[in-house]
Amino acid sequence: MKHSDWLITTGERGNPATRLDRRHPRGSAWSSGNEVRPLVHGRTYFAELLRGIRALHPGDLLLFTDWRGDPDERLDGEGTEIGAVLCEAAARGVIVKGLVWRSHLDRFQFSETENRHLGEEIEAAGGECLLDMRVRPGGSHHQKLVVLRHPGRPGLDTAYAGGIDLCHSRNDDASHRGDPQAMPLATAYGPRPPWHDVHLAVRGPAVGDLEAVFRERWDDPAPLSRSPLLRLRELLRHEDTRPGGLPPQLPDPPPCGSHTVQVLRTYPNRLLRGYPFAPDGERSIARGYLKALKRARSLVYVEDQYLWSPNVVDAFARALGDNPRLRLIAVVPTVPEQDGRLSLPMYLVGRVTALERLRRAGGERVAVYGLENRSGTPVYVHAKVCVIDDVWASVGSDNINLRSWTHDSELGCAVLGEVPDTRRPRDPGGLGDGARRFARELRLELAREHLDGGEPEVLCDPVGAFEAFAASAAALDSWHEGGGRGPKPPGRLRTYRPPGLSRPARALAMPLYRVLVDPDGRPLGLRRRNAY
Repeated sequence: MKHSDWLITTGERGNPATRLDRRHPRGSAWSSGNEVRPLVHGRTYFAELLRGIRALHPGDLLLFTDWRGDPDERLDGEGTEIGAVLCEAAARGVIVKGLVWRSHLDRFQFSETENRHLGEEIEAAGGECLLDMRVRPGGSHHQKLVVLRHPGRPGLDTAYAGGIDLCHSRNDDASHRGDPQAMPLATAYGPRPPWHDVHLAVRGPAVGDLEAVFRERWDDPAPLSRSPLLRLRELLRHEDTRPGGLPPQLPDPPPCGSHTVQVLRTYPNRLLRGYPFAPDGERSIARGYLKALKRARSLVYVEDQYLWSPNVVDAFARALGDNPRLRLIAVVPTVPEQDGRLSLPMYLVGRVTALERLRRAGGERVAVYGLENRSGTPVYVHAKVCVIDDVWASVGSDNINLRSWTHDSELGCAVLGEVPDTRRPRDPGGLGDGARRFARELRLELAREHLDGGEPEVLCDPVGAFEAFAASAAALDSWHEGGGRGPKPPGRLRTYRPPGLSRPARALAMPLYRVLVDPDGRPLGLRRRNAY
């Protein structure tokens, strides 16, 4: 297997201003010798993160970025509130630095107040947490990253990246009973929405890459906000708006595993004054997907919060159209996160049109499912995972839509395992790459949860997995349609059937969807060519 068959090269990243690849020997666009572990569910991630933070010594380094941070969110029970844990670390001499999206006003149900309070707590304890509004209008900083560095103890260095924010609703587990500290979602999810999510724990040289991502943002000399109103509020509240110094970056941790990691990002083409590390933006997440999808021959497995945008899913549709053996399994939220009279059509129209495009290309080879817990409550799928032919796996903050591929800041990791998986089929794509243990085990772990079990020899086979998902969803659908009589069948999959949208509803919703829900952050020339 050639890494360059699946991973983008330095030139293909399309952003010569970043030092992300220049820092590697010979300018490689990825790092090898890493150990990567998937952390499925917030409960798993939060418990490990708590242990890692509490083990930090004075002089160690803790860096984090996030979309939202709730200081009272408990990592693992009473007394483990994230704000308190970070403050305790700063108070004992750990260097704590954070960047959290400032967000829009709370009356729009975003998270400005929560993020400001988290920053205030950390600052009072001796750390530094800045509210970062260096985004495109209407955009957000959506990266979710924690880096723990240990001078003199590089074997402990770890980075965490993926889909899980340090905030309410995320602390759920495989039972999907929801986080007791819940954010409100659509009424179908109830007062304590069940939540499905995935993160990665990374050790090895790639920790240095992920730290470099943080440092590029931290060292950006642009003001944290361009808005005169926000800058006045910063002044009146005595907010910290100037990043303090960081110690020099340590050498990368030594190799410790068998995984190659490529760090992929989105930064928008920011108007007037771009990012110094991405003056024309960066769309390496989109480019990474586009390259990997060209090698898809057997099965594309996706878990995604949105799966929106006909423009974006066109790459998946082309792969389906070009390869008659290729199947697509997608696991998505059954109900959009908002169900208002105005917001619901905006949230539905992008998915409806995207699924129509996929089904025109793949017909019955496209299967889309939602999840429910054992009580029958829908599970909100917040994960952002893609596995292609059990070779290439991606986990990140990025969703499959234009916003994530072009408009907001995003961060993901594409992982190629060096260890082949010898179970049949040994080469599902038929291109000589061979199945890889990391990608296959990630897919199987998720499949076994959704099916409440399953035989590995069946699920390893793409056709067997496709049929197992279909049979499980059909049985559960039938049980519900029959009034829930008799024992409930195993499995949590429900066939996704989007509600119909009339032509007038689509016509009204589509402009709002394009402007508010799924905006395009590409330069005009790329938009015209639908290129990235």
